[in-house]
Amino acid sequence: MAIKFAGEFEVKRNPEEVFGFLTDPNKFAPLLPGFQTMSVQDPTHFTVKVNVGVSYIKGAAEVKMELAQAENPTRAQYKGQGSVAGGGVSLTAGFDLAAADGGTKVAWQGEAQVFGRLTSVAGGLLQPLGKKNVQKLIDGLQAALKGSAGTMPSEAKTAEG
Repeated sequence: MAIKFAGEFEVKRNPEEVFGFLTDPNKFAPLLPGFQTMSVQDPTHFTVKVNVGVSYIKGAAEVKMELAQAENPTRAQYKGQGSVAGGGVSLTAGFDLAAADGGTKVAWQGEAQVFGRLTSVAGGLLQPLGKKNVQKLIDGLQAALKGSAGTMPSEAKTAEG
């Protein structure tokens, strides 16, 4: 099952600053919904562990990430592979940056492929949950890029209603 996502936003930081943030897993990875831990293997490879929960399937997912494309200051793309309870996931996420009115326009797009028993058990829940988590990540990115460098945004944790 494929889940596609895309959108854009603007921040009042220059493209070099935004690129630096997006390509630093120590700044970027903690914004992932359900983030637990991360280990960095080298400048372009890291592994994140996140909490996941779909229906009655709950647990941790370990996702091996690679910064597959890094063109400073215009493009960053990640690719990842991971396993979750009852299945696996393969994902790509890209960010295209362009200078805009004293800041940077960030166009983002990606796709997650979910496979295994998880798709048959949680099928209809995966798309809305995926979109919700992507939006949490993007909200966190926007908040972090609006704040001072290196700070964790409190706005990234929103109450669900």
